[in-house]
Amino acid sequence: MDRGSEDFEAFYERHRDPCFRAVLATVSDRHLAEELTAEAFARAWGHWRKVRGHPAPAAWVVRTALNTHVSWWRRRRREVPWDAAAVGAGQREPADDDATVVDLALRAALRKLPARQREVVVLRVFLDLDTRSTAAALGVAPGTVQSHLHRAIKALRAELEETNEREEITR
Repeated sequence: MDRGSEDFEAFYERHRDPCFRAVLATVSDRHLAEELTAEAFARAWGHWRKVRGHPAPAAWVVRTALNTHVSWWRRRRREVPWDAAAVGAGQREPADDDATVVDLALRAALRKLPARQREVVVLRVFLDLDTRSTAAALGVAPGTVQSHLHRAIKALRAELEETNEREEITR
């Protein structure tokens, strides 16, 4: 095994789960998140020399997965479904075993955030990147990252408190 493949193997083992959780938190579908993450890691392997030198290779993988999702979504929205029931059948509620990956209430709250705020939360919290690395991965200014993170945390806190209050009332 050469040095490059050993580096990539160690990178993959270390970042596979955090990258998957970050993508899952953003797309909210376990199977789609698995496919997107696998595709992103395959692309990372194909461009390993470039990715290895990136300041945040895990962020590169997550960004690649999310860009792949956007590309898929853009192609998909131009398609005309043959059967409306088939379109609804592709969407599913998360199974109970998904709760071990990310708490369902948190996932529901994350889905309510605007896309950019969700991306900032994923990179800052799930991948534990600093503000500068997050800004570089998203192509925005560091102040924008801080602003989005502040708004996202405020919205998540309010949503989760509301969810807790509803659960207490129903008990």
